[in-house]
Amino acid sequence: MDRSRSDEEKRMLETAARTLPGGVLGSSWFPDDLAFVVRRGAGSKLYDVSGREYIDYLMGSGPLILGHAHPAVVAAVREALEHGTTYFLVNEPIVNLADELCRAVRCAEQVRFTSTGTEATFFALRVARAYRKRDKIMKFEGGYHGGHDYALMSAAPRSPKAFPAATPDSAGIPHVLEGEVLIAPYNDLATVEALLAVYADELAAVIVEPFQRLIPPQRGFLEGLRTLTRRHGIPLIFDEVVTGFRFAYGGAQEYYGVVPDLAAYGKIIGGGFPLAAVCGRREIMRAFDPRLEGTPEFVAQVGTLSGNPIAAVAGLATLAELRKPGAYAQLQRIGRALRDGLAEIVRKSGLEAQVIGETAVFDVVFTDRPITDYRAMLTADGARLKAFNAECLRRGVVKGVSKIYVTLAHGDDDVARTLTAFAEAVDVVSRSAPAARA
Repeated sequence: MDRSRSDEEKRMLETAARTLPGGVLGSSWFPDDLAFVVRRGAGSKLYDVSGREYIDYLMGSGPLILGHAHPAVVAAVREALEHGTTYFLVNEPIVNLADELCRAVRCAEQVRFTSTGTEATFFALRVARAYRKRDKIMKFEGGYHGGHDYALMSAAPRSPKAFPAATPDSAGIPHVLEGEVLIAPYNDLATVEALLAVYADELAAVIVEPFQRLIPPQRGFLEGLRTLTRRHGIPLIFDEVVTGFRFAYGGAQEYYGVVPDLAAYGKIIGGGFPLAAVCGRREIMRAFDPRLEGTPEFVAQVGTLSGNPIAAVAGLATLAELRKPGAYAQLQRIGRALRDGLAEIVRKSGLEAQVIGETAVFDVVFTDRPITDYRAMLTADGARLKAFNAECLRRGVVKGVSKIYVTLAHGDDDVARTLTAFAEAVDVVSRSAPAARA
């Protein structure tokens, strides 16, 4: 595609470089010559300030399962805006959304809203600590649960320690937390069982992405984790910020058939607006009740925009579309065509690479080692993935650093064009000199 930039976009990129750290909003994976500024989105496409069109598989990092500016969401939000933007009080849209979450999510007897997925996992852990009256938590190496201090322990360690020792992934995390977070290997039930045999009495909760980044759970892993945590009386938390309403209407709990005690939701439930939630059993969730304030059981949680009515309206409109007959079958059909097409391209290339994930979320990983946990992911050639992402962008396909999100807005024409771009990108990568692992 034409990579020439308009003067307006050049000025905006210069302003971003001056006013934003790194010139980005948090993650940067585009080479400077490929950077662009988004002007608008429509359906499966993005358009930049220079007028170029992109097929979008980033989709706002996942919330836009209907695509950009879906008419039903736009209409619902436009109507709701006439009645005000926020109240900081119980409101009709948020009550309706809470009711829908409790119907859809198997573990949800009550719901507490937040504004971000990071907050949702943060407060899920806090309420579990209050319930169990313990401080330590167990998480899985490579599992991402947002940007708070507990979550950024061993989320992406370059030099992992021996289990269960944790490694902070960010500057500014108090060193004392290294002793409060135990790390286990994903998909390794035997090691989890051994660690629980030693540490169960000290643990407040076990938190897990049921589908960890791109890695599906092996047969029996989630079921075994549920059995072990129940045996020890430890709350099990599913981080469903990504999987919620994506793998199935009931999320990973429905898709994999395992029900936790608490779950964190985000992304899709806000329909593209900031909204997330903690869902769970009533006996645990009761700690958020303000009538307990002043007692040892009370968990403080408040947010100016938590429970925002506009976000709730967008979420309700999104969920209504997902409830329509055939919605998930269509999502899986498009995802399967794209995922299997990419897998065939990779297979024919002869590269040491594979495509992993589910039909709604997947990506290519440049290693031939079976991927069952984070340490296997460390064998992947990160430089080749960056090159692949850049070559896709040169051809008008936007994807995340390591995720491809499929939506109901993507159609057969998008799949055909994308697979052509993927084939050309893989060809460039396969012809390049062997890259250093990164």
